[in-house]
Amino acid sequence: MPKSTILKCITPATRWEDALPIGNGSIGALVYGNICHETIILNHESLWIYHDKPEPPDISATVPELRGMLAGDEWSFSDMFLDFMLREKGYDASQVHKDNYHPAFNIRIDVEPTAPFTGYCREIDMATGEARVSWVEGGVRNTRRCFVSRDMDVFCMQMTRDFPGMSCKIFAEKTPLVEQNAHTKDKRYTWDDIPISYDVLAKPAWFHVTGTYKNGDQFGGVGHVVAPGGDVSVIAGRMIITGARDVFLLVKLFTHEPAASAIPRIEGELTRLVSSSKEKSPYDVLLADHVALHQALYNRLEIDLGTSPVDIEKPNEQLLLDAYNGEVPTALIERMFLYGRYLLVCSSRPGGWPANLQGVWNGYWAPPWSSDYHNDENVQMNYWAALPGNLAETTLPYFDFYEACLPEYRRNARVLYGCEGIFAPIAQTVKGKAPLYGGPWLNWVSGAGWLGQLFYDYWRFTRDDKFLRERAIPYLREVALFYENFLVESKDGKVVFSPSLSPENVPSVKGGSLATINATMDVAIAREVLSTLIAGCEHLGIESPGVARWKALLAKLPAYEINADGAIKEWIHPRLRDNYHHRHQSHVYPLFPGLEITRWSNARFYEACHVAVEKRLVIGQESQSGWSLAHMSNIWARLHDGDRALGCIETITRPCVGPNLFTYHNDWRHMGLTLYWDFIDKIFQIDANFGIVAAVLEMLVFSRETEISILPALPARWQKGHIRGVATRAGVNVSIEWDAERGHVSIELAPGLDTTVTLELPGQVSSMSLNPGTVSVLPSPIGDRFKIVSLHAGEVITMQASMVFAKQGNRDQCTAIGHDS
Repeated sequence: MPKSTILKCITPATRWEDALPIGNGSIGALVYGNICHETIILNHESLWIYHDKPEPPDISATVPELRGMLAGDEWSFSDMFLDFMLREKGYDASQVHKDNYHPAFNIRIDVEPTAPFTGYCREIDMATGEARVSWVEGGVRNTRRCFVSRDMDVFCMQMTRDFPGMSCKIFAEKTPLVEQNAHTKDKRYTWDDIPISYDVLAKPAWFHVTGTYKNGDQFGGVGHVVAPGGDVSVIAGRMIITGARDVFLLVKLFTHEPAASAIPRIEGELTRLVSSSKEKSPYDVLLADHVALHQALYNRLEIDLGTSPVDIEKPNEQLLLDAYNGEVPTALIERMFLYGRYLLVCSSRPGGWPANLQGVWNGYWAPPWSSDYHNDENVQMNYWAALPGNLAETTLPYFDFYEACLPEYRRNARVLYGCEGIFAPIAQTVKGKAPLYGGPWLNWVSGAGWLGQLFYDYWRFTRDDKFLRERAIPYLREVALFYENFLVESKDGKVVFSPSLSPENVPSVKGGSLATINATMDVAIAREVLSTLIAGCEHLGIESPGVARWKALLAKLPAYEINADGAIKEWIHPRLRDNYHHRHQSHVYPLFPGLEITRWSNARFYEACHVAVEKRLVIGQESQSGWSLAHMSNIWARLHDGDRALGCIETITRPCVGPNLFTYHNDWRHMGLTLYWDFIDKIFQIDANFGIVAAVLEMLVFSRETEISILPALPARWQKGHIRGVATRAGVNVSIEWDAERGHVSIELAPGLDTTVTLELPGQVSSMSLNPGTVSVLPSPIGDRFKIVSLHAGEVITMQASMVFAKQGNRDQCTAIGHDS
């Protein structure tokens, strides 16, 4: 296992964004760690303040007019044209309210101090999912431990004191209405703005919380206190515990169920849980079962980046101060990696909802962007690391969520463009609902296609043919059907994307707007959808007529183009000039997050993507954000430049990471390291937490279906280390131990199927040994660093190789080993 799985802080939280997050995939808790007035916020993935949405009218008959304006270079009016057409028919998209993700309620624990504290610490054991708060008071150690049970869906807390006679107050309350974020700085919310009423009841050893929406739907929770050796009474709605040896608190939530049936049901369940533990602590019994399930996921992968033994014991605050002053400790990068995987395990599980913009954690009633699902980058970034990080199960709620939206996606395609197939909006919230929010984003037709990437990637990593047949192919077929209806053939025989949009950039032309023609990203996503759909169907031997149609359409897609600067063009249109002044890198989609362009497959456009990324550097740091730096790190890794990939992550740690290692959207202190936007305070956004994990994985292992690169973008600072348990698109799990100074690499390949892969090594091999020695390893025509390896399902092979590690980011070398396709 890694040298340490402890995330440690030495100061308490004063705001929810800095609290310690724990969770079981569907239920989250935020633990502040305050000694005298402890606060724990409980969240449930399905709690959203839902607003009824009007049905959008059919405006598809106006699309030819829009296309005519775009063909005539009437850019400035075109981007809002569809929005205006909706308004003319009485649908004001600006008044279609998003549904805010909201907290369930708070738990408060009050204690009277007996002496000044010493030895304070709050921490999470990421390997178990347990949070701990401890301190010494008058020579007596006090400890609070808590977790959210994966198998029983119960928040569990144990409070202990080395000396008998614990006293405290425990009560539940609705989460206070404290709104300080970008969306509310000009407005102070009151409870009149929140369409929920609350009832809280306390009785000896129990509390009940019921929240009721305006439509009568209810949610809430039941808490049960067990205090061996002590007394429990109720005064003014607070449970008073005195003289206890230990105190146990169990809380279970209910959602979308009448309180009249939920509360007695949960009381019975919690009573049985306590009684079934018999002589054992109910906390320890539940923890043991939880840890087994948690570790079955978390322990699949381990990493060591050569972290200093001294740094690995430092608390977050010290590591962040070191980073802030310019020298980012490797221990912090390693901890961020482990933490990102931990957060995914805790916020996304089968049968639930996918991780939203804040995972599953939230303390606001009106969180930034409603804590929604943004379909133009953010939700995709949430899951970039899931499959290579060996957490395939965490992607299942993503598929459930987007499949549930298919009926409304079909409606959107029909009323906007008169097309069959599906159209996904820029953002959405409640499962199964996909309203049209209007604005220029109605011109972006690639949302559904980009969402489809993970469907096919799931098959690549798992080789689950049942999933491919029953879920991936049907979803991709819906996207392809839209393209078949939407795309119009031009005189040159190529199809045209009109309208088209490159998130979130505007071309450098007079009157330029988001609405354009033939954005490279739109073409790239369509090419990816059609190519993977064809490959999947051919693998299964199905859909022959469809395959023929899709191949014909694929051949008609516009070819990518390179501008006079040598950069891949953002718009494949002669009158739309590139605009380098934007943080988004949508046009390099074929390089990343797509798999179409690699230095193996297409040297010319690989170099053009490299130039395009370099050109984007003109915007400077103050146009970046936390998530965009994470995205850039992944791109630099694909460009085999580990130092610049690591540099992006290091920059994130300075302005965009809090004491609990949550990532923020921006530099809230206005220090010039990211954009500012005049937010009142920090904006927690979890996508960069996940994007960092993906970037580290990209630096250490890259894969396509028959290709695996070992240490393709190893930063100079990571001279020695190991990673074990990385999954690949080749259906082979990879473990690597390396020592660049000695020029040695040990590689373990664990195939799940019979396959032959092209293996790229990080340098030219001078000697190699294999175990077993019967494995077939042949030279590759690509170059000396490449080997063709034949693998058999279940037969693990180990390669020991000596070499001089290649220089990272060597563009001449990258071009030399590629070939045009």
